[in-house]
Amino acid sequence: MYTSVLFVCTGNICRSPTADGMLRQLLAENGNDKINVDSCGTHGWHEGSPPDPRAVEEAVNRGYCIENIRSRPLKNEDYYDFDLIIAMDKGHFDYLNLNKPKDSKADIKMHSAFATDSEWTDVPDPYYGGTEHFTKAFDLIENGVKGIMKELQA
Repeated sequence: MYTSVLFVCTGNICRSPTADGMLRQLLAENGNDKINVDSCGTHGWHEGSPPDPRAVEEAVNRGYCIENIRSRPLKNEDYYDFDLIIAMDKGHFDYLNLNKPKDSKADIKMHSAFATDSEWTDVPDPYYGGTEHFTKAFDLIENGVKGIMKELQA
């Protein structure tokens, strides 16, 4: 059983804060406040920034609240503070595994490992795209987060 979940993407302003906010909300709606959820980026370019306004808008349209999340970079301590670390794409997965301390017990998994739709592996970065890219990313993230919820409730 996992007690803490960390979502990781590149800048922590699109994909990982979306997954973070979705999971927190679903856990709260199910009366589960015992699981620590957070998100971060492999890079600190946007440290302290809120999520991309397009992500916030898509979240609001779907009934999620993510605007209070602030970007932060991955820290070495995260490998010890979280028992499940979820990569949004293969590049993040490889980066996390390459930098994972040998004595860390954290499980590193792909977001898509929890999805009910097995036809995708990466959640594409919507940052350089338009609204339709955010819609697609949210569809994939929501699919995976629902799978994570099932795992956490098992």
